[in-house]
Amino acid sequence: MPSHLPRRSLIRGLTAATAVAALATTLAACGGDSDAATTDSVASGEVVIGQVSNGAARPVTLKVPEVKSISAELPASIRKSGRLVIGEGALPSGFPPLAYVGSDQKTLTGSEPDLGRLVAAVLGLKPELRNFTWENLFVGIDSGKVDVALSNVTDTEERKRKYEFASYRQDNLAFEVPKKSTWNFDGTYENLAGKTVSVGSGTNQERILLEWKAKLAKEGKKLTVKYYPDRNGTYLALASGRIDAYFGPNPGIAYHITQVANTPNATRNAGEFSGAGEHLQGLIAATAKKDSGLAKPVADAVNYLIKHGQYATWLKAYHLSNEAVATSEVNPPGLPLDNS
Repeated sequence: MPSHLPRRSLIRGLTAATAVAALATTLAACGGDSDAATTDSVASGEVVIGQVSNGAARPVTLKVPEVKSISAELPASIRKSGRLVIGEGALPSGFPPLAYVGSDQKTLTGSEPDLGRLVAAVLGLKPELRNFTWENLFVGIDSGKVDVALSNVTDTEERKRKYEFASYRQDNLAFEVPKKSTWNFDGTYENLAGKTVSVGSGTNQERILLEWKAKLAKEGKKLTVKYYPDRNGTYLALASGRIDAYFGPNPGIAYHITQVANTPNATRNAGEFSGAGEHLQGLIAATAKKDSGLAKPVADAVNYLIKHGQYATWLKAYHLSNEAVATSEVNPPGLPLDNS
């Protein structure tokens, strides 16, 4: 999804440009047909995390039994079908490490599809992954082609008018700096005085950064904000010292850090900030049609995974442990209507 769109999935288009280019050919194989679906064939009670993820995750096989008390909560029609149709809004270019076509050029992989597989296993259902454009993902939910979307959807009060949510990950932004840098973001805008920071134009993180810049200016302090036409330009500027940090979505930064870890231009995460701002922790949530009866069993499935360790293993595999939630909630407070 284009990164300038408001609070849909604040990572898309903000991952390393080289990674997107490398995936272009594979994603072309997926095409634009939103009805194209893949059903996993795995051993009963097993889920492979990071399969064909092309280095985005460390592959690991997890035991995940059906939990009858949770699957009993499912709507009768879904129990009868024996499958959970999981929607991803990853067309056309994907957004590693969250969702994209894997190295086998056919499997939808990434942290979001893998969580869908874990949840389906707890519910005793066969996961069926369907890939859409971002806009058509919600059309799929509305039309009943999709049971639940796990696609980096931010929980907002506006969306609650049509959908119900089960939270599963924090919605965070982060600062990326050269590995040798000694600077860390301490959570306050004052910490940025005297720094030069790159950000994507038209993004949520630009809005936050410009607010901080204005506050510092009132205090007689300077924050320089720089823009580059693509992520390659940003990372060249970071490596050459022309900027001190890049401010962007945490998952994309986590992915880029893994890609450059063994190069002269290695980087690190220098601190996170909620995508919802200073006063609310933004949340990413599984999204289903309002009153579908799916939010509670999905939340209970995620909480089972949290309690028994598979959730932590899933996040760790994708280097997203810093976005863990303590519990999955049904319809938790979301971005307010004036900021959705």
